[in-house]
Amino acid sequence: MQSNHQSDAKVVHPPVTLTAADMVRLLDVKDREIVHLRRQVAWFQRQIFGQKSERRVPEPDGVQGTLGELFEIVPDVPSPAKKSKIAAHEREHKNKNQIDSDDESALFFDDSKVPVEVIAVPNQDAAGLDPADYEVIGEKVSHRLAQRPGSYVILKYVRPVIKLRATQALSCPPAPVGVIDGCRADVSFIAGMIIDKFAYHQPLYRQHVKLQDAG
Repeated sequence: MQSNHQSDAKVVHPPVTLTAADMVRLLDVKDREIVHLRRQVAWFQRQIFGQKSERRVPEPDGVQGTLGELFEIVPDVPSPAKKSKIAAHEREHKNKNQIDSDDESALFFDDSKVPVEVIAVPNQDAAGLDPADYEVIGEKVSHRLAQRPGSYVILKYVRPVIKLRATQALSCPPAPVGVIDGCRADVSFIAGMIIDKFAYHQPLYRQHVKLQDAG
């Protein structure tokens, strides 16, 4: 019995003293373990309570497969790809040379989509003259893009070209003067574009797309 007590007394170890450096290293290890465990808990929370895209549906017990089973599922002959029919369409190629032409009579729009309003421009040289004193030998056409509330319209100014019988001189009223020199836009269109840009905050590129869709 005395020998047993002596053996038990030998098992008791003296207390271990840690230095400050050992304590710092031990705390650092514990901090890393805590961070790792927190990440694991957060991952499990996302699997259970997260969004559908983050959740992972667990497999029932005994159904979880192995990597080898995945290769057995793959068929030797791949199934044919599905075919879908796409409706044919025609792309309209606009004549860029016609749009950028300096000829005011050239059509820079789709007259099948945009209404055209014809405006007859009187010839001041024929004012007060008898129709027998002159003859209309032709006409010149100018187009301006105008805007009406909620729609666009083309203003077609028709300017008669006359020849005075007495002097055989040709006369034609000048084309309407635009707000910007060389611009085909009417003052109403420019005003509407500025209002859409600054009052309704509609970017210019969206207005350009809207013009293309309107013809």
